[in-house]
Amino acid sequence: MKNILFFIILCCTTILQAQAPDKAAMQFYTEEWTGERFEDGRPKVADGILKRMEKVSIEEAWGIMRNKGFNNQFAGEWQILHPEAVMVGRALTVQYMPNRPDYAKRALDRGHEQGRVGAMNSWPIDMLTQGDIYVADGYEKIVDGTLIGDNLGNAIYAKSGKGVVFNASSRDLEGLEKIEGFNAWVKGWDPSYLRESMVTGINVPIRIGTATVFPGDVVLAKKEGVIFIPAHLAEEVVINAEFIMMRDEFGITRLKEGKYTPGQIDTRWTDEIKADFLNWLEKNPEKMPMTKEELDAFLKERNW
Repeated sequence: MKNILFFIILCCTTILQAQAPDKAAMQFYTEEWTGERFEDGRPKVADGILKRMEKVSIEEAWGIMRNKGFNNQFAGEWQILHPEAVMVGRALTVQYMPNRPDYAKRALDRGHEQGRVGAMNSWPIDMLTQGDIYVADGYEKIVDGTLIGDNLGNAIYAKSGKGVVFNASSRDLEGLEKIEGFNAWVKGWDPSYLRESMVTGINVPIRIGTATVFPGDVVLAKKEGVIFIPAHLAEEVVINAEFIMMRDEFGITRLKEGKYTPGQIDTRWTDEIKADFLNWLEKNPEKMPMTKEELDAFLKERNW
C-alpha cells in the first residue's frame, strides 16, 4: 500500500516538477540511498568518493554494475569539448520535450509565481551546487536544440565547478572552450538558439541515450562515453575498482619479476599469493588509495 501511495504521488506531481521538485518522490525512487541528502531529497554522495571515482575506468564501473543487475547505465557516441579530461559529479537531471504552448505557458507562469527568474532552461542552472553536473534529455534535438551557449556555460561552471551532459546540442563552442575547467558531452554543435522546447521535469528520472539516469547518480564521463552510477553503489564501485587496480599492479609486478606464472595470477589466488599481496601493500602504502579499514571490510566479503 505504501509503494502504491508513493507511485500515485510521483505520477500526480510529475507535471509540476519543473516548478517544485517533490522531495517525497525523490526519496521514493532513490530509497536504497541511506546517506546524506540535499534539502530537496537528492542523494549527496561524498566529495571524497567523487574524487576517487575519477580514476575508475568505464569498464570497471560497467562490470561492477552489471553484476548488480544495472544493465542500462552507459551512454556512448558523444561530441566532447575536452576529450582528454575526466568529469565526475552528481547528476542534476532535466527533462525537455517538444514545446506545447498551453503547458509551456502555465509552467512558465507558475515558475515565475514561485520566484523563478527568466526562461525555463535557466531554472536548473539556478539550482546547481558545487559538484553537480547538469544532465539533460533534450530528445537528441540538434538544430534549435542548443540548451546552452557560453553565457549559460559560465553560469553553470560558477555554480557547480563542473559541466554538462546533454542528449541535445549546444552552441558557442569557441566561447565554451575558454571556460577553464568546464566540459561538455553533447550530441552536436549548432549556431541556432533553443526554440520549440520546454522543461517538463527537474530532478526526475530521465533517459540519456541507452541509459536511465536518476537525480543524484554519480556521473563518470570519459572520452569513451558516460556511465551513470546509482548513488547507493558509488562507494562500492570505487572500492572494487581500486582493489582491481591494486591487484593488477601487483600481478604485473610479480610477472615481470618471474615470481609467478600467468596461470597463477589469472586464476583464484593461493593463500601464498594472497599473503604476498598483503605484504606488498604493507611495504608500498602509496599503492593503496583506500583506507586499511575499507580494505579489511572488502576482503571479508571478496572471493579471491
